Amino acid sequence: MRRTTEIFADDLLLTVNPVDGSEIELCPPERTPGRPSKITAEQRAEAERAAARAAAAVADMGAAAASGLPALPLLERQEEREEVVRLLARGRSARLVGLSGSGRSRFLDVVADDCADLAPDGVIRLSGLGRDADELLDDLFHAAYDAPRRRPAEDELRELLGEVGAVVVVDDIAFGGADLARLLDATPECAFLISATPEVPEPPAEALMETVTLTGLTRFAGLQLLGHAAGRTLTDEETTWAGDLWFESEGLPLRFVQAGALLRQRDRLRAATDAVDEVGVFEDAVVVPDTELPFDTREEAAPLPSLAEGAAPAPLLASRLSPSARDALRFAVALGGELPHSAHWPALVGDTHADAALGELLGCALVSPAGGRHRLAAGVLAQLEAAGYRDGAEERIRTAAEHYAWWTGHQSVTADRVRAEADAVLAALTALPPSADELVLRLSRNAAPAFAAGLAWTAWEHTLRTGSEAARLAGEAADQGYFHHELGVLALCQGRYDRARTALEAAVALRTAASDKRGQLAGRRALTLVADRTGDLPGVDPVAGGPAGAPASATAQSSAALAALAAFEAFGPGPGDAPQDAAPKDEAGAARQGSTVFVGDAPVTRRPEPAGRGRGLVGGARKNLVAAGAGALLVAVLGTVVTLGATGGDQDTPTEGTGPNPSASQGYGDELDADEAAGTSDSGDTGDATSRPTDPGPDGVPGTPDDPATPTAGPGATADEDEKEPDGEPSRSSSSKPTKKPTTKPPSGTTGGSGGGTTSGSPSGSPSGSPTGGTDEGTTDGTTDGSASEGTTDGATTEGSTTDGADGGSETTGSGSAPSLTSAPAVDASETPPIA
Repeated sequence: MRRTTEIFADDLLLTVNPVDGSEIELCPPERTPGRPSKITAEQRAEAERAAARAAAAVADMGAAAASGLPALPLLERQEEREEVVRLLARGRSARLVGLSGSGRSRFLDVVADDCADLAPDGVIRLSGLGRDADELLDDLFHAAYDAPRRRPAEDELRELLGEVGAVVVVDDIAFGGADLARLLDATPECAFLISATPEVPEPPAEALMETVTLTGLTRFAGLQLLGHAAGRTLTDEETTWAGDLWFESEGLPLRFVQAGALLRQRDRLRAATDAVDEVGVFEDAVVVPDTELPFDTREEAAPLPSLAEGAAPAPLLASRLSPSARDALRFAVALGGELPHSAHWPALVGDTHADAALGELLGCALVSPAGGRHRLAAGVLAQLEAAGYRDGAEERIRTAAEHYAWWTGHQSVTADRVRAEADAVLAALTALPPSADELVLRLSRNAAPAFAAGLAWTAWEHTLRTGSEAARLAGEAADQGYFHHELGVLALCQGRYDRARTALEAAVALRTAASDKRGQLAGRRALTLVADRTGDLPGVDPVAGGPAGAPASATAQSSAALAALAAFEAFGPGPGDAPQDAAPKDEAGAARQGSTVFVGDAPVTRRPEPAGRGRGLVGGARKNLVAAGAGALLVAVLGTVVTLGATGGDQDTPTEGTGPNPSASQGYGDELDADEAAGTSDSGDTGDATSRPTDPGPDGVPGTPDDPATPTAGPGATADEDEKEPDGEPSRSSSSKPTKKPTTKPPSGTTGGSGGGTTSGSPSGSPSGSPTGGTDEGTTDGTTDGSASEGTTDGATTEGSTTDGADGGSETTGSGSAPSLTSAPAVDASETPPIA
């Protein structure tokens, strides 16, 4: 079983676990990697030479022995070569366009050697086959910096790539337009040389990229190339045959290289016939033809290929290869053109020396380099399929998948080796039939962690989705939960938080059904990290509220507070709270089970909470904010209620009972009101009386109804304050007593006018007001000899009364001016009747 691997992705620490699923967390500060260092041009060149030597150790084994020829020359490309080098030297980027088989890869090799010393960081070679812009940026980062197991964030990646100054050569790029412009913008100090086919979209005009087109060779150049490929001078018959081939192939160099391989095979066959006659064995021996042998002596043994065979030479070339090479071609056809690495051929073919067959395929130009691997050359796949090389493809696909399932899961295989073989592994995984779900699951479970550790995240995602679908069809909940968990972790690393939350919640549910406790814990931890990244409360939808500031009314405050409290309650008890009942019996319990709680008209929804996880107040910064907001709203509501209770009530409606200055009661059965006994108020005297009754009457108690009335010079005041004369003055009654008791109490905070009959004859119309008692305003009339005086006591804003001296006074309305606490209230002379 492969060991776990740690990956630093942005500020996250990803631990790839092949068994229980990857763990992801915030990277501790002490483990945060520093700024990566650049790889020098010398180090890069040495690494490329080492890789080339390793590849040539296998390839040259058969190719050099088969041909014994040097590298083919670059014919009729000098003008384009100089133009591209001139553009790159000026810091400009160039785009090389040509058909498949036009020699684009060979052209890039030559130009890369010419530009080795142009840029400070040298030349960086990349393969664009099947890669998008983001993948190429990651490949460029790892080619320029020494940063193993690290995948920086987009901002950091752009900052680091902005410091790279190199000539970047990209072969077989598959995109253009805005994606290409984004690639160029991310690397302002680099000059790009890319190759593409004519159907790839062009770069935008603002990219300032020059386009160089590779056309077909002329007839003369084609004959020259055919002679170099054949290794000898062409005969007249071969020259005529080559002229027809040039017209048929439109001068593509690949066709002339393959035609040269046909001529070499023909020469070998003609020479091998004599060797077989002499030895009689070694029918599969590869014999280098003798240049002194006359080729026209055995023309009937190896005739010249026809024009159709020269235009589509793959079947004829493959028929003259060794059995191991032909089996390798059949595996490549079954995998859609992807050729497994030659190190796997002995296990796939069953021949311990099958790895040497790669040299045969390269010598015949049936395969071409594609980055660090090989694939079938342009047009070869269709030609071999027409020749029947797809027969038995399903069995070969299963064989390749079984081999890769064992190889990717082996502990000795590194993640970098699996990444280099990613295209062939994905081809085998995709080509498996739906009935092979068990094999798909096994290959996916073993390959996915290796792709993740090797930072081949596109291959990782493709493998996870294929494995998830196979697990669903097979009904394997545990495997399906693993794949969903890995998809959620991948989305979290890429910053796609909504997709990460969806995948992780599905993974937790599937692992709960499969009783995978360790997997559930890993999923919940990842979900917590998603919530921390997004700043959202998991499981609670936002409650619609008004604009920031105070609510418009106490009702709105109450509704908002209740909604916030209900939303907070939906989180359930904290770790230290008492356990709740298993079955929800109220709205809060229903919310904890994933239902919707309606607070008024506002629904508060909570996502289902995984079993065994309690939540409390201290569960995150977002929860504390909700609790603080709910408390603030509750305080605002309580403050509003207290304020309304202190200042509420109708100011125009008198309250029951006595005012601020109540009078003493006479006991049970006494018919006197507190307002009628104004002279007995215990809140202080409202003024100095000018006269008091001297005759107590028959009962001997002064101030009772049987006391003799004091004559007055003017009429008494009425009790109805609403009845006024037309000129606005209070109406007067001719009787000395009111006809009935007042039916209403005076307003709160008022006292009636105090007064009674007087005998002193000295009028006093201005009693002084008490600073602490008075909230009333009234007039008091007291007379002894037919004259009356009138005084005022000012209150705050309430009404007083006018009391007749004969009977203790009756109520009228007074003025409402504000009192003065330092001076005596003024007397309105217009309201004072003349003294008789």
